[in-house]
Amino acid sequence: MPARSALIYVTVALPPLVLAAVGVTHPIHLTAASAEYWRNLHIGILPIFPLLAFAPWILVRGAGAVLGWVVGVLSFLYAAFYTALDVLAGIGAGGLALDRMGMATSTVFGLGSHLGEVGSVALIAAVVVSAGSCIVRFRSAAIPGSILVSAGAILFLNAHIYFPVGVIGQLCLALGWAWLYFVVERAARAHATPSTRSGDTRSVDTRFGDSAAQPR
Repeated sequence: MPARSALIYVTVALPPLVLAAVGVTHPIHLTAASAEYWRNLHIGILPIFPLLAFAPWILVRGAGAVLGWVVGVLSFLYAAFYTALDVLAGIGAGGLALDRMGMATSTVFGLGSHLGEVGSVALIAAVVVSAGSCIVRFRSAAIPGSILVSAGAILFLNAHIYFPVGVIGQLCLALGWAWLYFVVERAARAHATPSTRSGDTRSVDTRFGDSAAQPR
């Protein structure tokens, strides 16, 4: 496997896999006993949540500039607003509970929940647009992966990364994005091979499944 392809598989699948692993240990409730781990856990995964935004953008790059911009903006909105949830309801609430200021946690939970919902809905939209473009371009081969990522995004909205439902959602995202990139990469190879075998005098750009013939 080329290093570039391996890097893309890591980019689309590793963040949800990390969040799934963390979700197995995520406390169900914030209490005085769990507050320190709750806070530290959310500090640790602070840079991981935004990485979920890369996969839908990477998969849609071959579908044209307009869709690329649409998914890019939606992914940015997710990364910005969901980070607010992580900071407020994760780091902030955990810190308040640890300092025995539990009466204030409902305020930060409420603020974080509203902002995080905006981010989660933006992620669902980005996932649906990206997966839909894959189905349009690659037909039935993209359907299983599209179903997986759509289900994963919806579960993320409702269960975040809590075990077991949230963890299952992250595993769906990891498997679905890997499946879709495999479909994109296979289509790119299939497009490039005939030109190479027939001695075509054009070079083919197969970046992320976007094929464009250019004269040498």
